[in-house]
Amino acid sequence: MNPEALIMLVVAIALLWGGLVAAAMNLFRRPDRSANDEAPPVAEVR
Repeated sequence: MNPEALIMLVVAIALLWGGLVAAAMNLFRRPDRSANDEAPPVAEVR
């Protein structure tokens, strides 16, 4: 591989893993609590 291809490869891998780490850090700092919410009441069918 030529040097330009290696540089692009390193940049692409860094962007992917960097985004994954940033998303994980964001979730650990402020967890998504919507899964803990109760479901809205269901209307009864008569």
